[in-house]
Amino acid sequence: MILNPQSMWGPRLAAFVLAALAAGSAVYWGLKWSGQGNDRPAASLPVVEAPAIDPQALARALGGGLVAQATPAAPVVVNAASRLALLGVVATNRRGGTALIAVDGKPARPYRVGATVEDGLVLQSVGPRRALLAASMDGPATLTLELPLLLKK
Repeated sequence: MILNPQSMWGPRLAAFVLAALAAGSAVYWGLKWSGQGNDRPAASLPVVEAPAIDPQALARALGGGLVAQATPAAPVVVNAASRLALLGVVATNRRGGTALIAVDGKPARPYRVGATVEDGLVLQSVGPRRALLAASMDGPATLTLELPLLLKK
């Protein structure tokens, strides 16, 4: 078998170039991942101090700026009707009965006629779809709670 030595140099040269490129690429990425191959010099920018911001001036610019003066707090008057919710009634022929009342959004509890619902309010009587609350059992009714209307489908 006779081989031509000049025809073997082409593939050898191509293999050498490809191996050199692969080795160079491996070295480049190895240095890049280790952090040592940083090509660019670190940019040195001048440090500029931010101007001091006046909070009152900023508030005025945004439409505020009025500082509320400390005033004595007025006692908060809460309407008892907004705090109480009637969820159900059981009225009897006698003067008794029970009302299911929720106070301040808490779970509803049953109250019998004559029971204290909260300070200053006693369940005076129950009727169809309503409950009357008063300061005492003998006094006039100060609050009437009614069940919401049922919607027909």
